[in-house]
Amino acid sequence: MRKITSLALFIPLIFMISCSEKNKTRDGELNNLAEEYVRLGLTIGQYDPDFVDAYYGPDSLNPKTEKLAIFPKDSLLNSVAGLKSKLKEISSELSDTGKIRAGWMSHQLTAFDRRIRIFSGEFKSFDEESKDLFGISAPVYPESHYAALLDSLNKILPGNGNVQSRFQKLANQFIIPKDKLDIVFRATIAEARKKTKEHYELPAEESFSIEYVNNKPWSGYNWYKGQYMSIIQINTDTQIFLERAIDVGSHESYPGHHVYNMLLEKNLYRDKGWVEISLYPLFSAQSFIAEGSANYGVELAFPGENKIKFAEEKLLPLASLDTTNLSLYFKALAIRSQLNYARNEAGRGLVNGKMDEKQALDWMIKYCLYNEETALKSISFIRKYRSYIINYNYGMDLVKQYVEAKAGDGNDARKQWEVFGHLLSNPLLPGELLIK
Repeated sequence: MRKITSLALFIPLIFMISCSEKNKTRDGELNNLAEEYVRLGLTIGQYDPDFVDAYYGPDSLNPKTEKLAIFPKDSLLNSVAGLKSKLKEISSELSDTGKIRAGWMSHQLTAFDRRIRIFSGEFKSFDEESKDLFGISAPVYPESHYAALLDSLNKILPGNGNVQSRFQKLANQFIIPKDKLDIVFRATIAEARKKTKEHYELPAEESFSIEYVNNKPWSGYNWYKGQYMSIIQINTDTQIFLERAIDVGSHESYPGHHVYNMLLEKNLYRDKGWVEISLYPLFSAQSFIAEGSANYGVELAFPGENKIKFAEEKLLPLASLDTTNLSLYFKALAIRSQLNYARNEAGRGLVNGKMDEKQALDWMIKYCLYNEETALKSISFIRKYRSYIINYNYGMDLVKQYVEAKAGDGNDARKQWEVFGHLLSNPLLPGELLIK
């Protein structure tokens, strides 16, 4: 009886060891597929110059052949489908960590497929493209929603005339002179970095540089170079308002894109060897997390009244601007921030062919409260990046909802930074941000 009992106990043990060894083998295969994923992404990037936002992996994964004269759409789509099939084939026999990695890559490959089609001129609707590229589509609000917000703004703005002109008159008091831009941006980034370092231990060798550029469709860009280094570019095509210096400066640096990329590089690529993380494809679910977290990070670094106080005590003197009406301006900005989804409607209209550029321009001047040059710049962004715009507003809202729900007490800033750090350091997908 004892021998039978011992044997009975031993058989499940052998089975468990066998399954464990099989999972290890499959995880080894996953590493090979991760390298295939990176090679494929870099190959697409040979043709589509906007495809690869950052790459800091091994040189050995760079394409070994010159790009073809004609975009190889069909062969690339076949490669995407084949890799997704391989990931699905081994998924059930992976470790729990392996399943997370395989699922994340599979979602990214859905975006690869859609971007290949877009690059070759095969388009879908705004919401269909955003679902394939970013794993989610943004909510739609009726025009009455934006009209009600304009009405509430109308009640607090001084003077006579329409809301748009009165808001612009107030905002124009806080345009940063071009010769003051550098000192204002550097002060903002230094403050955001100080706040971030109170909560996160950043790599000792991390660094960034700032460049001021022109003729770009965006207001700011972080070019992450790996080894914890970034080049931050600020577009000076249009006038830069006080709050934009805070928002863009922090968004591109701390705890925004610079920190997000650093934490992924250190915690997943270098510490765990997840080579797939070394490739950041711009048109993918990763950007929903990246842009949403970078926008929400501004709130963490400059919460509540701290933003106004920092602007009043530090930035306005540096910019040689008057503090008159500052509190009113930030009150108006809080209402305008709720109008951000109006930009999505302009994007839907342009992408779906329901608006021409004049209609989109008028819409954004009316409901986004943009001046004409900012609205035109936004149209050029939509023409180039299409549904990407949802990542800024809906991305931020879902990141905020996720962090604050996980943190529990809304006043516990320490816990919020902790949850936020976890989000920045792991391969989350947009659907995981939805709180049921």
